[in-house]
Amino acid sequence: MKKLINDPADVVPEALAGIEAAHPDLRVDHANRVVYRADLPRPGKVGLLSGGGSGHEPLHGGFVGLGMLDAAIAGEVFTSPVPDQVLAATKLADSGAGVLHVVKNYTGDVMNFDMAAELAAAESGARVVSVVTDDDVAVQDSTWTAGRRGVGVTVLLEKIAGAAAEQGRSLDEVADVARRVNAAGRSMGVALTSCTVPAVGHPTFELGEDEMELGVGIHGEPGRERVPLAPARDIAAMLVEPVLSDLPFGRGDRVLCFVNGLGGTPLIELYVFYNEVQRILGGAGVEVARSLVGPYITSLDMAGTSVTLLRVDDELLSLWDAPVRTPALRWGI
Repeated sequence: MKKLINDPADVVPEALAGIEAAHPDLRVDHANRVVYRADLPRPGKVGLLSGGGSGHEPLHGGFVGLGMLDAAIAGEVFTSPVPDQVLAATKLADSGAGVLHVVKNYTGDVMNFDMAAELAAAESGARVVSVVTDDDVAVQDSTWTAGRRGVGVTVLLEKIAGAAAEQGRSLDEVADVARRVNAAGRSMGVALTSCTVPAVGHPTFELGEDEMELGVGIHGEPGRERVPLAPARDIAAMLVEPVLSDLPFGRGDRVLCFVNGLGGTPLIELYVFYNEVQRILGGAGVEVARSLVGPYITSLDMAGTSVTLLRVDDELLSLWDAPVRTPALRWGI
């Protein structure tokens, strides 16, 4: 294992210290491992909160800031934050208009966020609404979930719902936007290599030089099948076609196309892959209205990619285009 770390046990707190040092408009509650906006509270604004296991950076701490999240909780690597952490973040994000929890569909996350919402209501009367993302079409149930996994749509939802909250919409209105995004998005990924968890020190799974894992999860969970390595054009078809057929997407649909890197894939390869994805979409009569390419929801050092398609209308596009200022996404400012 070759990694730019000190002690594996200190990776998460030291990374949080680095985030705080690099971004003066963010603060970190180090005791609870919460990244939050320095300008909180924002009276009258719905608080937007997410989090989960570390190792998926920039998700979620890299999306804290104007137009996106108000706070994000960092669990240990690939481990859900505990309810006390989520409760502390909920209190920080609550500016009096309620708090929306954005929760990826993993058993520990769903359970611990639900428990924290109950504690917040009991302690302060805060109103908390949860929206669970479950956009991965690869498998119905996995090692970590009951139902589909929450993956790439989570990034798009945090941006779009964050813009709605920034406009001053009510908690119910922001939650409705979030549910619309989740319902309209689908994702699927592929791994070319495993990732290596620092505390473990060896790859999570083994792949041969001529193999890839189709439908892999962001923690290295098994996907649909292990198949021979193929050119980018063929891999794009293996990912896009199941996504297109699941919603289904059809001719005349407009989409936000998100090609995501899983941590170990160079950007040049992601753009090669995006070119193949948009070619397939064009052939299917699906219009790419917006695109996002880059490593935004990663799996440590895993080589691979995922494709997320979000069906959009004028309102969702307007919210996507709205100003955002976070460490990982920034435009319109």
